[in-house]
Amino acid sequence: MDLRKLKTLIDLVAESDIAELEVTEGESKVRIVKSSAIPQNQMVMMQPQGMQQHYAGAPAPAPVAAPVAVPAEPTGHIVKSPMVGTFYRSSAPGSAAYVDVGSNIKEGETLCIIEAMKLLNEIDSDVSGVVTKILVENGQPVEFGQPLFVIG
Repeated sequence: MDLRKLKTLIDLVAESDIAELEVTEGESKVRIVKSSAIPQNQMVMMQPQGMQQHYAGAPAPAPVAAPVAVPAEPTGHIVKSPMVGTFYRSSAPGSAAYVDVGSNIKEGETLCIIEAMKLLNEIDSDVSGVVTKILVENGQPVEFGQPLFVIG
């Protein structure tokens, strides 16, 4: 049954004094009930009769709890993205990267470029130190507040 038809039927039940409506179309059967026990406009879909017997004996899968690995928090100062855009390590393709892991940097030195809306924005370091980790790949999209570098 078409979703638009279902929406129309739900609206019909909601706007009228009808407490229950059941519609059969082909092998599909829809029952809409309006009462105090069931929230208004709740729709109950029933499977075709042949399908009910087919699925009746299938056991429900047991929930499995998988261990979640928590990444270790990097130590040092984290430089985060001030905007949404695309991260670039150099000023042009084929050019040397602004910084690499192990680079000594000074406060105010350019770390990377983030392209946003066709504008290239240089991202400068707000501390002096050594780049211990680069957390984003070249050309990868970044979000506001996403960690980019760890400076130790």
